[in-house]
Amino acid sequence: MVYGFWEKLQPKADPPLAGKQPFFVLAPMADVTDAAFRQIILQCGKPDILYTEFVSCDGLCSRGRERLIKDLIFTESERPIVAQFFGSKPENFYKCAELAKKLGFDGIDINMGCPDRKMIKQGAGIGLCKTPELAREIIRATQEGAADIPVSVKTRLGLYEIDLAWIQNLLDAKIPALIVHGRTMKEMSKVPAHWDVIGEVAKMAKDTGTLIVGNGDIMSRQEGIERAQQYGIDGIMVGRGIFYNPWFFSVKNEPVSGRNTKDRLALLLQHTLLFKQLWGDTKSFDLMKKFYKAYVSGWDGAKDLRIQLMNVKNEQQVREIIEPYANR
Repeated sequence: MVYGFWEKLQPKADPPLAGKQPFFVLAPMADVTDAAFRQIILQCGKPDILYTEFVSCDGLCSRGRERLIKDLIFTESERPIVAQFFGSKPENFYKCAELAKKLGFDGIDINMGCPDRKMIKQGAGIGLCKTPELAREIIRATQEGAADIPVSVKTRLGLYEIDLAWIQNLLDAKIPALIVHGRTMKEMSKVPAHWDVIGEVAKMAKDTGTLIVGNGDIMSRQEGIERAQQYGIDGIMVGRGIFYNPWFFSVKNEPVSGRNTKDRLALLLQHTLLFKQLWGDTKSFDLMKKFYKAYVSGWDGAKDLRIQLMNVKNEQQVREIIEPYANR
């Protein structure tokens, strides 16, 4: 089993007589965790591991490669950084693993958890739960292509019901880390994450050498520590929680409400300019608007400012709206 950087992330007691502290991971999210947003997160408080957005293996092995390769841009300051791929063809996972190695990624993660129906229809994401042998074949092909780079898997608890046989199938593949989102495909995000079941997965993984990373509903660093200690989880992956607080991973553990308005507006403007610099006109500017809700909240007048930002068309309009507020 190739551990790579995962071996250095074993939970440690801090201080030595206290409980073990989990490591923290920023979840891969489409149109969210691009290179621009990751640079913002580095400023606010770096997680122990960063992930790219999830990228299509089929797309990277087609004429669309030139466009998709930009999703795999990263900087040295982001290490350890993991490239996440999705698909259903082992041969394409092999090629993408070779590509990730060539690009210098610290790890590769296979998306076996996305509940999007289009992805499931092509037999990818959590759709691989229907074909466990194919899932194992994909892991083997990725490991072969990756050589000395560790290959992990992110998944859900099952399709329509909790399926621990599916989890066992992945553990049998001898992977260094398994990231478990605590819901089924059917549940989407409509019910609370089943942390008790993630705890059972941690027990299943005991003595296998596979680290278990829990994912689902973690809204603060302290909550993540408490969940990990309660259920024996090695690491915590954070997705939607980052929208409520870009400073989530800061060891100072400052809530977003503790940041003054000027800090947040400066971050908003910097993120906007980084997005434009990275993507130009190749991605819709409207993608930035999901972030504005996180930056603009918690003070008198925030709602009116958000309404204005929802109508902007470009970074110049954002600057014209934000600068007068920031200078007050």
